[in-house]
Amino acid sequence: MYPKSQISRAVAAAAVSIVLAGGAVACGPDGGTAKSGAKAGAAGAPQKGGTLTVLNSEPQNDFDPARLYTSGGGNVPSLVFRTLTTRNRENGAAGTEVVPDLATDTGRPNADATEWTYTLKDGLKYEDGTPITTADIKYGIERSFAAELSGGAPYLRDWLVGGEKYQGPYKDKNGLASIVTPDAKTIVFKLRKPEGEFPFVATQTQFAPVPKAKDTGAKYEEHPVSSGPYKVVKNENDGERLVLERNPNWSEATDAERKAYPDSIDVRSGLDAAVINQRLSTSSGADAAAVTTDTNLGPAELAQIGGNAELAARVGTGHFGYTNYLAFNPKVKPFDNPKVRQAISYAINRTSVVNAAGGSALAEAATTFLPNQAAFGYTPYDHFPAGKTGDAAKAKELLKQAGFPNGLTVTLTHSTAQNRQTSPEVATAVQQALAAAGITVKLAGLENNAFNELRWDAKKAPGFFISRWGADWPSGGPFLAPIFDGRQIVTNGSNYNHAQLNDPAVNKEVDEINKLTDLAAAAKRWGALDKKIGEQALDVPLFHPVYKRLVGKSVKNVVISDWTGVLDISQVSVK
Repeated sequence: MYPKSQISRAVAAAAVSIVLAGGAVACGPDGGTAKSGAKAGAAGAPQKGGTLTVLNSEPQNDFDPARLYTSGGGNVPSLVFRTLTTRNRENGAAGTEVVPDLATDTGRPNADATEWTYTLKDGLKYEDGTPITTADIKYGIERSFAAELSGGAPYLRDWLVGGEKYQGPYKDKNGLASIVTPDAKTIVFKLRKPEGEFPFVATQTQFAPVPKAKDTGAKYEEHPVSSGPYKVVKNENDGERLVLERNPNWSEATDAERKAYPDSIDVRSGLDAAVINQRLSTSSGADAAAVTTDTNLGPAELAQIGGNAELAARVGTGHFGYTNYLAFNPKVKPFDNPKVRQAISYAINRTSVVNAAGGSALAEAATTFLPNQAAFGYTPYDHFPAGKTGDAAKAKELLKQAGFPNGLTVTLTHSTAQNRQTSPEVATAVQQALAAAGITVKLAGLENNAFNELRWDAKKAPGFFISRWGADWPSGGPFLAPIFDGRQIVTNGSNYNHAQLNDPAVNKEVDEINKLTDLAAAAKRWGALDKKIGEQALDVPLFHPVYKRLVGKSVKNVVISDWTGVLDISQVSVK
C-alpha cells in the first residue's frame, strides 16, 4: 500500500510503516518456522474475557474509516470497522483469500467486471442498535472523497465512474451516481474499466458504513460508530491511547471472521521499540496479555531469544508481500545502457545484502520483483544469476561490452534512516559487492523524507537508488501496475514507476489481466508479466523482509496470514 506521505495520486501499493501502524503483519509463534500459530503461546483453549494490551511505537492516527490506509482493513481498525469484504483470518497462504464480511458474498460482477453488486447480510447493527444499510456504505465511501478527510486508499477515485471529479458529500449533496442503492440491502458499483479484483478493494475501511446523521466530519475519529465487535470508548492524543470495549450489538452470527475473545483492548503507543520488546519478553502484570502490531525483533534480540526456549515459542514469523530492490532511472547515464544494468545485476552479492538487512531470519534473498507467494503469481526466475555472492567476472565482461573496460564510477542514493531496508548498511553491502566487479560506488545518504521526495520525483530522481514496494492486497496487480504501467507515470507528483517504463505491450497486458475475475488465472498472468519485464533489468531485486514479533506469555490463538504478515489481533485470546 502507499505510505500516507506518498498519497498524492490516485493509484496504490504498500509501505510497511502504514501497514504495521494499521496492524497488518502476522504468522505463527512456534519457534518462528511454521505458518500456524494456534499451538503457540499460553496453553489451553482460547476463552472469552480479559483485557488485551497492545504496545506500539506508532500511534493509531486518523481513526476515521475515510482516512485510514491499511492492507485488508488493518489490524486494530478491523475490530471497529466492518467492510463489504475482508481478509480470511487464517494462517499462512489460506489467509490471502478475500471473504465476505457485511456482504453475503465477495461480489457479483457483470460480464466484463465493470459493475459489481453486493447484498448485505440480515441482522447487521451499529453499536447503538440501529440497522446498517447500503445507504450508509455509500455515504461512507462518498465522504472519503472529501478533501478534509483525505488519506485513504485512492482506488475508487480512479475506478468509479465520475470519481475523478467528485469532491465528497459536504460539497456535493447529490452524491456519486456510480454507487447505486436500489434498496437497504443492495449496493451496485459502476466502474470506468474492468476490475476483476474489486473484492480486494472492498476490504478497505472506506467501505465501512457511516450513518450520515452521526457524521461529525473531522471529529468523527474521536468516536466513530462501530459496526464491528468493539467500540471506541477512549481516544487520547490523536490515537496514542485507544481503549476499545465490546459492542453489545455486534452479532457473532453475522461475522465468521472476528473471534473477539477479549472483553476490552487497550492500545498504548509512542513507546520505544526496545522497551516494547523488553516488556513483552518479561511479560509481567498486564504485559503477559500483550502484543504489538508494529514492532519487530532485531538481530541482537533474536540472538538472545535463540537460547531461551520459552521466549522462542512466543516469536511469530510472518511474510508480507514486500520487495526491497535497487532501482534504475534509465534517463540518467550510464543506466540508459542495458549492459550496465545487467552488469550490476550480476555483481550483486545477495548474501551480504541479506546480512545487512538483519540476516536470513529477517530477510530472504530475492531474484524476482513479485514476492515469493503464490497469491501474487510468483513465478521463479533469475535472468542474471549472481549466485549467492555475485558473479564479478560476468559483470566485468558486460561492462566491457558496454564500453567500460576499466570499470566505472556511479552514485547510489539511499536513506540514512536505520531501517535495514533502504539504509546505510544495505547501501554499503551493495557498494562492496560492486567494487569486486570494478564498479566504484559513491554513497549519497539523505534524511528519509528528503530521500523519499527525491526518488519519487520523475524529473529529479537519481539514476541509481535503493527502493521498496509492498502490496495493498495479495495480488500481482497492485504490485506491478504502479511500478511498470506507463500510464501511471506521474511527472508533477509522486512517481513510483522509477524506470519510467511506458511499453504499450505491458500496459495492454495489465488491462487484460484486470478483466479477469478468475484470480488464479490472473495470478499466472501476473507472474508471467513479472518474468517478461525482468528481462529488461530495470531493477535488481534484493530481498523480501521477514517479520519476527514477540507476544506476551498469556496470549493464545496466534494467527498470522500471508496477507498481513503479522499477528491478527481479531483472533487473539488472553484467557
